[in-house]
Amino acid sequence: MNVLHFVNAFFSDGAHWHGYDGIPARLAEHLRYCLIALAVALPVGLVTGHYGRGGNTLAFLATAGRALPSFGLLVLMTILAGFGLLPVMVPLVVLAVPPILVTTYESVRSVDPSPVDAARGMGMQESRILFQVELPVALPLIFSGLRSAAIQIVSTATIAAYVGIGGLGRYVIDGLYQRDYEKVVGGATLVAALALVTLALFWALARATVSRGVRRGV
Repeated sequence: MNVLHFVNAFFSDGAHWHGYDGIPARLAEHLRYCLIALAVALPVGLVTGHYGRGGNTLAFLATAGRALPSFGLLVLMTILAGFGLLPVMVPLVVLAVPPILVTTYESVRSVDPSPVDAARGMGMQESRILFQVELPVALPLIFSGLRSAAIQIVSTATIAAYVGIGGLGRYVIDGLYQRDYEKVVGGATLVAALALVTLALFWALARATVSRGVRRGV
């Protein structure tokens, strides 16, 4: 019951909806960090999957990326590069790269080579083959990797607040320091809600963009 009271008190406080520390501003910061991290790995996975090169390297990166603790990497990068956006983005990108790179690479490589060869025989450019032949078929697995990475990043981006950056984690870190448990519970609720919204958004996007003939449980 106390948790519900804290949630209600946090969201009913008008001060939490305005200014640089308001929910809209913190949510925008959080989303910006997540989008930057997600945007790094997808193009690399598409290109390497299309040309069929770099598979072993991607597997190594995926294994190494999974083994690195995000918080430890954040502290290390802060020591090396100082406070700022860069130390925050490095662990988030490392977290995003493995599922996106591997699933994108494997999904493009798993496309039936017959239509790809036919497209080359018709004289199509490699870029058109990638985006018009391979990508539509590979989309289900690509969305799977993006969805997995996005949910992890939304949750992990809260560590940005530990080194003085914004985002929804600001409520959790500041709340703990100030012993303001309404803020802590409110921030945690926002992060959990954003993760659920992200899951629903990727599911809806996959249903809207993936051809019915190639859907694989999306």
